[in-house]
Amino acid sequence: MTDKLRRATVTAVTGLGLCLTLLPTGQAQAQAPIRVPCNDIAALKAAIGTANSSGGSIVLASRCVYSLVSADNTDDGLPEITGKVRISGDRTIVQRAPASPAFRIFHVTRGGSLSLKSLTVRGGESAPVTGSNGGGILNERGAVTLTGVTVRNNVSSGLGGGIANLLGTLALKDTTVKDNSAVWGGGVGTNGTMTMRGGALRDNAGGNWGGGLANGGRTTLDHVSVDGNYDGDLGGGIITLAIDQHTGPLRLNFTQVKGNNAQTSGGGLFAGSEEPTTLYRSSVSHNSANGGPATGGGIANSGPSLSIDLGPGSGAKQKSSKSGPAQPPFDVNLIRSTVFKNTPTNCAPPGSVPRCDAVGAAPGTKAPHRHGS
Repeated sequence: MTDKLRRATVTAVTGLGLCLTLLPTGQAQAQAPIRVPCNDIAALKAAIGTANSSGGSIVLASRCVYSLVSADNTDDGLPEITGKVRISGDRTIVQRAPASPAFRIFHVTRGGSLSLKSLTVRGGESAPVTGSNGGGILNERGAVTLTGVTVRNNVSSGLGGGIANLLGTLALKDTTVKDNSAVWGGGVGTNGTMTMRGGALRDNAGGNWGGGLANGGRTTLDHVSVDGNYDGDLGGGIITLAIDQHTGPLRLNFTQVKGNNAQTSGGGLFAGSEEPTTLYRSSVSHNSANGGPATGGGIANSGPSLSIDLGPGSGAKQKSSKSGPAQPPFDVNLIRSTVFKNTPTNCAPPGSVPRCDAVGAAPGTKAPHRHGS
């Protein structure tokens, strides 16, 4: 019995070895990452080309600044992402060098996949005519995953100063999008699918609509801070609207919308899409709007449908439409959520957001309790 067992074991091991011998090298063992020396831009571009072709991961030098001085193609500082590309660093920065010609940093094309980890993407500027969307990152029908990433100080003359997600999938985890600017969606503009868990949309600026986020897709923010954003018209923190005729619901879970400002209305949030907006255990507070005493400092849900039709460069158009004075406001649902201390109102028009007081938001209307009185 022992000899039979020994022979069976040897036969099985020999067969396994034969199978491993027949497997391609890349499947028999994990592919080694490509390590790129500090600020070696040529090596970084070559590594992206390799990853586009065969996959694999790219590791950048710790605490290094990779500074791009010229575009790789018409619009982008680095080669377009067409395959499965994974790039990681350790407090590493990838930037457009100051005073360089305008170009964004990353561009993911249809079917491409980009994963960034522990990096900062900064200084991108989308070319004003040939590619106006996505100052830092443009995702066109691809997939982008950012983990522990900072996207900052990027500029777009169209949609998405930090990130533009056009009919793609965007996943952000513990990521901060800050100090970016665009005409629409200073921080992020999306009409695809977006999920954000942890992190912040902070101190971004929109020229027309949506300082922090312009949402025209299916978006969920979970434990996110939307704070300090500004817009020159509607939706200081967030705006919902149609982008190229695509819309989707917006849901905020355990999220704070605080300290944002809109020049006209919707300091915290402006509802401009028929898709529902749901806040679950979230808060909208200390936001402001400058459009007059009846505008929504916290949430504006006045009824107009907003849309953007993106075109090449300055060809993009926006419009606001309303079927008539009796058009009802859109669904904005507050579930165990609070709207308070917004200026000049919490929600406007009155009654447009159930369970929200749209009469006044000025703090300090109640006299403080005095001990011993």
